[in-house]
Amino acid sequence: MSESRFPVAVLVSGSGSNLQAILDAARDPVYAAKPVVVVSDRPNIRGLERAQEVGVATEVVNWADYDERAAFSDAVVDAAERHGAEALVLAGFMRILSPSAVDRYANRIINIHPALLPSFPGAHAVRDAVRYGVRVTGVTVHFVDHEVDHGPIITQEAIEVLPGDDEDSLSARIHEVEHRLLPAVVDGFARGRYRIEGRHVIEEDT
Repeated sequence: MSESRFPVAVLVSGSGSNLQAILDAARDPVYAAKPVVVVSDRPNIRGLERAQEVGVATEVVNWADYDERAAFSDAVVDAAERHGAEALVLAGFMRILSPSAVDRYANRIINIHPALLPSFPGAHAVRDAVRYGVRVTGVTVHFVDHEVDHGPIITQEAIEVLPGDDEDSLSARIHEVEHRLLPAVVDGFARGRYRIEGRHVIEEDT
């Protein structure tokens, strides 16, 4: 991948399917972002293997080794900075970064959430949507701020909840959308396409 590409760190906590979507997209020479490091909050996960298989550096900042969120968050951001990352992409990263860490990458942290925010924030969005009985849910990609699942929304896509859907079947369709939206947003960000005005993200032609 070209060194002229915009360097990003991808943060993961599990299997890394959204990470894989970014890695696959980055194989295209016109893709504007370059994953320079994958940072995990625990060892021995599939997400780390995915990065290693294509020669992307990995760092483990083990949540279990820290007594407080601030120290953990600082270590995560330190790991990203060591590899020259200019932005963070939270691709199934299940930890909340401290305000000081968010400030170090202000307006440069992208998160994906499996619901149409502000509906169903938190770690169990798909389960909550099924239990609540909504007919439409979706995917949100947004910038991270000091509140959980709250920052300015970059893009959203609605997904119908079908009769008989359970958490697994709905999750599978949500993942299909996530794997398309997140790499596209990362590419757009790397091209300087998004401008934040208050709570709104303005998409510009580049």
